[in-house]
Amino acid sequence: MIEPARITEVLDGRWRDLRRELRERMTDAKLADTLGLDVEAHRAQVFDQLKELARTRHPRLGFDPAYGGEGDVGGSVVAFQLLGYGDLSLMVKAGVQWGLFGGAIQMLGTERHHEKYLPGVMSLDLPGCFAMTESGHGSDVQHLRTTARYEAGEFIVDTPDDDARKDYIGNAARDGRLAVVFAQLIVGDRSYGVHAFVVPIRDDEGRPMPGVRIADCGPKAGLNGVDNGRLWFDGVRIPKENLLNRYGDVTDEGTYVSPIESDSRRFFTMLGTLVRGRISVAGSANSAAQRALTITVHRAESRRQFRRPDSDTEIQLMDYLAHQRKLLPALAKTYALNFAQDELVSMLHDVQSAPEPDPIAQRRLESRAAGIKAVATWHATSTIQTAREACGGAGYLADSTLPALKADTDVFTTFEGDNTVLLQLVAKGLLTDYRDNFADLSPLATARLVAEQLMGAVLERIAARQVIGRFDDDDLRSRAWHRSLFEDREQHVLAGLARRLRAAASSDADPFDVFNDAQDHVLLAGRAHIDRLILDAFAAAVEKCQDEEVRALLEQVCDLYALSAIEQDRAWFLEHGRITASGAKKVVAEVNALCKALRPHARTLVDAFGIPEQYLAW
Repeated sequence: MIEPARITEVLDGRWRDLRRELRERMTDAKLADTLGLDVEAHRAQVFDQLKELARTRHPRLGFDPAYGGEGDVGGSVVAFQLLGYGDLSLMVKAGVQWGLFGGAIQMLGTERHHEKYLPGVMSLDLPGCFAMTESGHGSDVQHLRTTARYEAGEFIVDTPDDDARKDYIGNAARDGRLAVVFAQLIVGDRSYGVHAFVVPIRDDEGRPMPGVRIADCGPKAGLNGVDNGRLWFDGVRIPKENLLNRYGDVTDEGTYVSPIESDSRRFFTMLGTLVRGRISVAGSANSAAQRALTITVHRAESRRQFRRPDSDTEIQLMDYLAHQRKLLPALAKTYALNFAQDELVSMLHDVQSAPEPDPIAQRRLESRAAGIKAVATWHATSTIQTAREACGGAGYLADSTLPALKADTDVFTTFEGDNTVLLQLVAKGLLTDYRDNFADLSPLATARLVAEQLMGAVLERIAARQVIGRFDDDDLRSRAWHRSLFEDREQHVLAGLARRLRAAASSDADPFDVFNDAQDHVLLAGRAHIDRLILDAFAAAVEKCQDEEVRALLEQVCDLYALSAIEQDRAWFLEHGRITASGAKKVVAEVNALCKALRPHARTLVDAFGIPEQYLAW
């Protein structure tokens, strides 16, 4: 049997040394019990834990060394990800302080803001919040209605009505003293779009600042260690210097200036720099799924139920195919997402550490982050529910930790971007790339390119069908076959969506109706693209593995991920002639065979996540 540590070495990837260090620190730290705590006690406990965390190197990882940081952008995300093994309220609270609040100052501010605020952000001397979301415009950030009007060397921040209040703001209800507030910047009679401002919300005694109204969002379904609050601003005056001015500023003469002329492009550039939070949520969601699966597989290996015929020996839960079917495909997808997350963090680190910005790399990063976040958080929600059911009534007990994991992760699907909106962003990016292939061509060249693409597609489809059409047992585990199916589905769905939107747009139809009528197609295009990226990431990790025994085991786990995904969407593959009815049946049988083959390794595979034992005690 393979030692779990050998697999851990592969799972830990580029930041394996940091992960090892963080695990050791988590193992040595006292586990804070949250059972029975009321909201206020839970908040106080989490804030005390945050202070302890501030004394470690965790908060400094992602910040500029010039101000006391370590300049390790990827490492900072990995650190948040490992916090996902414990109380998720602490992970979110830390994410608000050092990821969102501190990250906004770092990415949107300039040297004057970095010098003034970043040391206090890292030390927790300046607890802060990230005040973007409004009650009436949660996902539509571009049309937020909070205003910051420039007058005589100051900005005056106002909440025009109750729909424009800042809502669900972490750190606002209890601990925050400053907020990065997103508001429409107005000079004279013109709005220059959404910008970010540093606004004091409490004085040193914890009292609201003049013109600032603060309310508590109250108890939530989970994450009650996070003090979510609401903010209103009534004529709050802040110095001109409190504008985070990397992408736009107001001169002493009262003139707006920006290196990016287009308001829309400036807005999306600003938002794109804040992608770190979304990536951290994806990683923490997968950590929670890993924890739930580890707890549940451990229980399934120790609990017995019903006897074999003519035997006094009861059967382990993990020996039942139905139980394997519940847990092992979910475990395979969790592995796949681990490798996809590792690729994503590397992309983030390389993009944000580059000496010069690369717009194309940034756009690809944003698209992948949106899609991985959506898939990872939906996967966590479904996996934790499955784990709870697999543990029976015992999984409903609070001390199993599964109810808390369910409650705490449920909101992950709608914060840092609603998942449905995020998949639409992925699809829109794909359509933009598709359109750009034709942007600068003459009509004749466009026609020639279309003809070449059609011919190429026909030839490619014939080649793909040659792979797709073979269905002996060996082919079902062929990585080339898996990739051909995933790639073909992605290309087919995207090309069909582009044709559908182009045909509708050429009519007199309303643009909203055109897009809305194709929304199911849009979401499928986004999901098919991300599914392919996840498979590619898993396959690449397996190919790079130097340990032959570990590689052979991971090959099987990757097979299970691919085939269970094909099984799940076999209706599409059947409808579009990519597999036959008999082939679909063989896929189901092969998933069963893989579950049986991986059953002896189930404990090894979950132990390889390396979750400190104290977070698994039950």
